[in-house]
Amino acid sequence: MQRIDHPLPWSHLGTERSLSVFRFGSGSRKVYIQASLHADELPGMRTAWELKKRLVELESQGQLRGIIELVPVANPIGLDQHLQGSHLGRFELGSGKNFNRAFHELGGPVGELIGTRLGADAQSNIALIRQAMGQVLDQLPAPVSSLEALHRLLLRHACDADITLDLHCDFEAVIHLYALPQHWPQWQSLAARLKAGVALLCEDSGGSSFDESCSSPWLRLAKAFPQAAIPPANLATTLELGSMGDTRVVQAQANCEAILGFFAEQGFIDGDWPSAPSDCCEGMPFEGTQYLFAPHHGVVSFLREAGEWVETGDALFEVVDPLSDRVSTVCAGTSGVLFALDRGRYTQPGIWQAKVAGRDAIRAGKLIND
Repeated sequence: MQRIDHPLPWSHLGTERSLSVFRFGSGSRKVYIQASLHADELPGMRTAWELKKRLVELESQGQLRGIIELVPVANPIGLDQHLQGSHLGRFELGSGKNFNRAFHELGGPVGELIGTRLGADAQSNIALIRQAMGQVLDQLPAPVSSLEALHRLLLRHACDADITLDLHCDFEAVIHLYALPQHWPQWQSLAARLKAGVALLCEDSGGSSFDESCSSPWLRLAKAFPQAAIPPANLATTLELGSMGDTRVVQAQANCEAILGFFAEQGFIDGDWPSAPSDCCEGMPFEGTQYLFAPHHGVVSFLREAGEWVETGDALFEVVDPLSDRVSTVCAGTSGVLFALDRGRYTQPGIWQAKVAGRDAIRAGKLIND
């Protein structure tokens, strides 16, 4: 195991932060895993520690067949953000920016740099594009904040990977994935191993999130240069490992073994590993996800559990105003998987309370919430 520590610039006087990357194995193929980019989403960090221990064992046994890079703490900035006992790890306090938005778009600059050199050999194109991605990031002007520096470091380590896992969670949720539709056939094994409830599929959710910044440039380059053989060579996903409280040992170990089994199936680990279960969740268009909101202020009582299938018209939650005695029941507007619930129980209009993944597209434009 090799440990790489990157100092983050722009720390305040008398302080210092760093990003730590753990590298296992060797070879021409690469997996990249990071956890808790939203720093208060800790199931990924707990799973990453289980992965770290197992990767040390597998490397010592000579079972790794490629490079696996692991970043257990992907956001040391957000990990330090606490206000009166509450951990605020989704947005940077200084700027208000979501830590998982506005990553650098690589497709355009890479196309300008090497577009005329792309040809009919897919493997040559992959190598050329990955080299150009690194060059584009390395030649950017100096970062103007710790957040910008962090983004660049994370993307620099992941841009040349064959497989990228960004480990997150939702408030109260079933395990679910976000990925490109083109990659869903390859992700089904991991989804089955994790017993995921649904996969949300789209090419561009509108937020320039980390996983899309790794995978989408390949699609954009393929469209910009149709004469060249450009496969979607970075299999990237945002993997939501259930609810924020899902940090129990048994859960982390199960997540770890499911992920390692998937890597073995992809040729990165030798040895005997269980086959993926035959049952797998559906891949739904992200455009089919409905966000449900309260019509007024009040106390929320959920009527269904995360992971359940609901039909259009099913009651999902009540909102009670105890001063006016107003009670509103909010029902599903589409049939699908109720995959996430808000953690708060006092709400107001404009804050989502439930998410239902349906089979039919009902939205367009920016799909991802902040």
